[in-house]
Amino acid sequence: MLHELNHVIDYIEDHLTDDLSLETISEYAGVSDYHFRKIFFYISGLKLSEYIKNRKLSEANKDLLHGEKVTDVAYKYGYESMDGFTRAFKKWSGLLPSEVKKQGISKSFPKLSFVINIKGGVAMEFRIEDKPGFNLVGVSKRVPMQFEGVNYEIVELAKSITDEQKEEMHSLQNIEPYEIVNASYDADANFLKEEGDLTHLIGILTTENQVSDLLEIKPVEAYTWAIFPNEGSFPSTLQETMAKIYSEWLPSSNYEVINAPAFSFTKMDEHKKDYAYSEVWIPVRKI
Repeated sequence: MLHELNHVIDYIEDHLTDDLSLETISEYAGVSDYHFRKIFFYISGLKLSEYIKNRKLSEANKDLLHGEKVTDVAYKYGYESMDGFTRAFKKWSGLLPSEVKKQGISKSFPKLSFVINIKGGVAMEFRIEDKPGFNLVGVSKRVPMQFEGVNYEIVELAKSITDEQKEEMHSLQNIEPYEIVNASYDADANFLKEEGDLTHLIGILTTENQVSDLLEIKPVEAYTWAIFPNEGSFPSTLQETMAKIYSEWLPSSNYEVINAPAFSFTKMDEHKKDYAYSEVWIPVRKI
């Protein structure tokens, strides 16, 4: 995957003056659009569309410094109007395009080159498991995206679960892992910027299809799962594991993530404060 990422960066460079569609770029990478955008964001910290925009404006800055007309530069990099280009360029550089040549100020955004650095040289423990289809059953709500710290919306959701709901979930649970899981899915389109909401479900895995009105049901198809056990301070260790899956493991593996519910479970240590064993389950397929 790392090799493909750098090839895609070269492809973007060769087509900065073309109408670059994100779907075409993902097709060029040979993986799904969902997988590529997620991997790109976790490694670079940028949405793919942001990276392309920044590279275009950086090259536009060079052209303006070399004396090209503002109008020509705007249309060269795909802007349909001078106003649109002027607003985007000023927001990016703090200058009007017409001021660049006069003031001789250059702002650049360099081309990316991807190198995976496995921090500390520690190999990630994981296992691969095929699993038949099942249902996630529990209570759910739309919650705000949050990559770090405690998500208090999820805490409130957990507190809202009644004894009756817990009893029914326990009676339905019939497939591994036999744990209360936290599942996330149906994220807003801008989830990679930690903006918007996703659906968070607290519940169990079951093959049963009949549930009462007290609980919600989310079908999950048969998938291959990459499973990452981790142990340490909670929730930081769990969140760090999630980040490493996307920024380190997936790019160097021969798997891509599937746009389907991912889930985790956590067992708190009774003898150590804020210490836990967790497992993260990610649906994947071989590339």
